Amino acid sequence: MEFIEAIKNRRSIYAINKDMPVSDDRVEHVVKELVLNVPSAFNSQTARVVVAFGNYHQEIWDIVKEELHKQVPEDKWEGTDNKVAGFAAGHGTILYFEDMDKVSELQESFPLYANNFPIWSNQSSGMLQFAIWTALEELGIGANLQHYNPLIDEKIHEYFNLPKSWKLLAQMPFGGVGALADEKEFDPIEDRLFFYR
Repeated sequence: MEFIEAIKNRRSIYAINKDMPVSDDRVEHVVKELVLNVPSAFNSQTARVVVAFGNYHQEIWDIVKEELHKQVPEDKWEGTDNKVAGFAAGHGTILYFEDMDKVSELQESFPLYANNFPIWSNQSSGMLQFAIWTALEELGIGANLQHYNPLIDEKIHEYFNLPKSWKLLAQMPFGGVGALADEKEFDPIEDRLFFYR
């Protein structure tokens, strides 16, 4: 039941700050354990994760801001600027990647399943994102999930000196909880779940 409660409590927290309830070492330990243990198809372990604190965290959102400013009209910029500032106000950011070279190797090794490996890679990344997000909630840390890729990909790869084969899938800013999420609304479960006995 504790597992289900943790899942129920995991929410998108946008009001994040730098007042962390646990140490950076604790965050690193939890993320490491989940990267090691979240499943992947054929035990392919294609996930690649960067956890950025301090100036590294800030630079991610400076890059997002810079790239968005090239795309967003000036009369709409203030809202975008405020939104990005909210992510930068957090304590850190987790970047989620998939190693596409490894995915390609699997496609070559198992041609019967070649079309499935990119799908399975995304599914595995989704499981990892969810597991880390839920674990952060259990630590009392607020987080949300963003997708500014592929707009920021080139600059992120350059800044962190990452292999080009690492495909950026998501960004998760996290930090202390400044305000709780609104009450969650649910579509009728009867329209979504069916049991046959």
